[in-house]
Amino acid sequence: MQFSFWEQDTYFSNLDVLVVGSGIVGLNAALYLKSTQPTLKVMVVERGLLPTGASSKNAGFACFGSPTELIEDLIHHTEDDVFGLVERRWKGLQRLRRNLGDITIDYHNWGGYELFEPAQQELYEQSIAQLPYLNKHLQTIVGQPDIYRTADEKINTFGFKGISHLIESTAEGQIDTGKMILALTQKVQALGVIILNNLEILQLHDEGTSINATTDKGVTLKARTALVATNGFARQLLPDVQVIPARAQVLITKPIPDLKLKGTFHYDKGYYYFRNIGQRVLFGGGRNLDFKTEETTEMALTELVQTKLEALLQQVILPDTPFEVEQRWSGIMGMGPAKTTIVQPVSERISCAVRMGGMGVAIGSLVGEEGAELILQQL
Repeated sequence: MQFSFWEQDTYFSNLDVLVVGSGIVGLNAALYLKSTQPTLKVMVVERGLLPTGASSKNAGFACFGSPTELIEDLIHHTEDDVFGLVERRWKGLQRLRRNLGDITIDYHNWGGYELFEPAQQELYEQSIAQLPYLNKHLQTIVGQPDIYRTADEKINTFGFKGISHLIESTAEGQIDTGKMILALTQKVQALGVIILNNLEILQLHDEGTSINATTDKGVTLKARTALVATNGFARQLLPDVQVIPARAQVLITKPIPDLKLKGTFHYDKGYYYFRNIGQRVLFGGGRNLDFKTEETTEMALTELVQTKLEALLQQVILPDTPFEVEQRWSGIMGMGPAKTTIVQPVSERISCAVRMGGMGVAIGSLVGEEGAELILQQL
């Protein structure tokens, strides 16, 4: 591919920072870099027409962990690690809201709920026993008492069938992730960040004093330093980074008159999740049906998961309500052996900010800033 003098000079000359990935982490890194050092020439490169991973393909939960998730985490991690991660998620959500504004991202604090079936009575009782302990720690983070509380009286209000208990999270909310990504994109472009879509980075080379990036269009990009913010796709560029891709499949219904649901809902230890979007129901999850198949970067749907999602909608979530599925899609998350994010240098001139653990909306703004701080140290 050939460029004119003008194109070469305007877009590709004297790049300071190359950010790979235009999702929530990459854009927040660019935002932080240009906000703190406006003279930097920053380019964000994205392989897709829109962010490829999960940033605008997720369910838009503004959450920080359900009771069963935190209790499970406490079995495998220290108290400081578990609540330290909760604090990072909470701070990340506040950063996101501050950066873009609640109206812009369509933020609503309608609460979150965890559902329990009769067969999960023991799990429910364990959760209830731990609520005072969890609430005590969360109050120091969120600043509100009794974040988690029982809400069995709302089971009939929501119209669920086969659900025996609900635990409410009063501090949980929801956002529109399409509006979030668009607003972030416009904000960083207004600051002078260059964003190139449909350009995939195939390899990154640290040359000691600069980096070279080869692309699928035959263009080689040169910059002083680079940040990889591709989350579930990270190992395609950085094979030694411990990130496992995890596909999340989602569907959304057509509008349902007089929909009873309002809020965000966690079901079956969080492996399923649903929410209202206006009068629609968005429902996703099911990767626990076949973990191995869902450890992929292929943006596809499987009959196994989609059939299960529809069955749960019919039997549990909307048992007495006719509905039609309007749209289905999938996104790729980044998981690992630990729930910690990976924000670290991988060479003298290349760093990464990846492995959101399915909590990109919550923690992505903070991780982007942390990645940018690493970059500033390398310049």
